[in-house]
Amino acid sequence: MSMVGLEVNGRLVSKDVPDNMLLAEFLRDSLGLTGTHVGCDTTQCGCCIVLVDGVSVKSCTVLVANAKDSRVVTVEGLSDGVHLHPIQEAFIEHHALQCGFCTPGMMMSAVDLINRHARVLTPEEVRSEMEGNLCRCTGYHNIVKAIVAASEKMHAR
Repeated sequence: MSMVGLEVNGRLVSKDVPDNMLLAEFLRDSLGLTGTHVGCDTTQCGCCIVLVDGVSVKSCTVLVANAKDSRVVTVEGLSDGVHLHPIQEAFIEHHALQCGFCTPGMMMSAVDLINRHARVLTPEEVRSEMEGNLCRCTGYHNIVKAIVAASEKMHAR
């Protein structure tokens, strides 16, 4: 067991955790942040993506001990509690979700993708860079539209 301290969605958290506990387990089981989904356990699907120090990571393969002293943002931390994040608004507006299982990871990947580019993304860039996120329900068309729309809104600020 190790004591781990990190910031999750703006809140400082310190917990004693098993040395082999994954970040996804910690978020879901220890903190009750169930928006982070585990879909495959093999880093293939992207459902578990969160931001660690602003970079998207697949939390099903990161030990929580390795995230010590980091800033972690989950899908629950995107909204300020009053207003939705532009990516959340865009997913709703463009009907970019169906069952919702992959949606949190898609949103977190998209936020990182948009933040890494200082301009509005093209649909081709979105398709290329979102390859690591799998959805069993859609054809991705509306997801791509939503991410482009969110990038337009985020870069218009």
